[in-house]
Amino acid sequence: MRTAILLVGHGSREERANREFEELVAAYRSALLERGDATTVVHAYVELAQPLLDHALRELAAVHERIVVMPLFLFLVGHAKNDIPIALSRARAAYPSVEFLSARELGVHTAMLEIAFDRAKAVARLETPDASRTAVVIVGRGSSDPGANAEFYKLARLFSEGRGFASLVPCFIGITSPLVPDALEMAARSRPDGILVVPYFLFDGRLTEKLTGQVAQFSERYPWIRCSIARHLGADLRLVGVIDERVTEVLAGRAPLPCDSCQYRAPIAGVIKNVGGERALLWSLRHSWTHGQAAPHRHAHRPLTKHVLVCGNVDCADGGSIPLIEALRRMVKDAGRQSDIRVTRTSCMGRCGEGPTVAVYPDGIWYRKVHEGDAEELVHEHLLGDRLVARLIDNIMQ
Repeated sequence: MRTAILLVGHGSREERANREFEELVAAYRSALLERGDATTVVHAYVELAQPLLDHALRELAAVHERIVVMPLFLFLVGHAKNDIPIALSRARAAYPSVEFLSARELGVHTAMLEIAFDRAKAVARLETPDASRTAVVIVGRGSSDPGANAEFYKLARLFSEGRGFASLVPCFIGITSPLVPDALEMAARSRPDGILVVPYFLFDGRLTEKLTGQVAQFSERYPWIRCSIARHLGADLRLVGVIDERVTEVLAGRAPLPCDSCQYRAPIAGVIKNVGGERALLWSLRHSWTHGQAAPHRHAHRPLTKHVLVCGNVDCADGGSIPLIEALRRMVKDAGRQSDIRVTRTSCMGRCGEGPTVAVYPDGIWYRKVHEGDAEELVHEHLLGDRLVARLIDNIMQ
């Protein structure tokens, strides 16, 4: 069969992150060619960079009989559970004669552990007895998916197993807790000679910059503790072997869906309301777009006159979106309009680097770089007075 392998990355506004990803794609393509395998190998992104996933699937489906989609994600995050399966559903409907297969994410793998430990050894002495005087803070990206966060904790445990570190503190750069500043404080309590920060990030970008800044702030408060940062994983050639293994698994039919800890299929305390599989997920998406038209039940509340969506993801949260949400809710309540004007915190709205982002529906008005100080004008002018705040407008959705 004419087969193509599509390696899918998240995508970044930082060109160096996309460049690293594409270097890894090129390395995998070269590895196949070296062993005489001329299978087509291309790449695509979920968001923020070109080409996008849907476009790449269409281009490949026009000339191939089988397409293997390999998500280059460290863990099984929402993009791999939601965006990629939905894109594949669209592609299968449009090209019924083409076989579409989805491989597993990179996941917890011995090669990944080796790369991470090599990065750590490059900046700190980790042989006994030095390890026993070193506290390690291993940093993950953070996800709203509990399964992905649990896998990161598993990896952190395997990273430290038998190493004899003074302590190991897993943490996240955003989305969930514990966050990096809290983890550094916790590591300092064990009174180590030094703290080694290991960023478990696949590629370079804004998260590495943010982490560097947080470690610098910590070092200013604790100048007597030597604190060093290891390099991120990067386009290491050992990743080529992991990619090849994942592709081989799916072609051989040995890659079952890892649903044991999927919040949409397994009842996990705290997120039980999300159980229901793809049907519930799609209903949720439709409900957020069309509200009463999509839900198969009668709503107990009156239709909203305004629904305000405010991004609460890591980028916008750093820019002050959380105080903004509180200010908007407080002012709406003070105006006695909380029953028909709703302020909702959302995940990423696709405007990373331009936030905090605010969208007002059904008006279809998108604002950017909105701060707490803008809340009063936004509420009194737009939400209550139906007059747009022109200086903040990013887009008008028709």
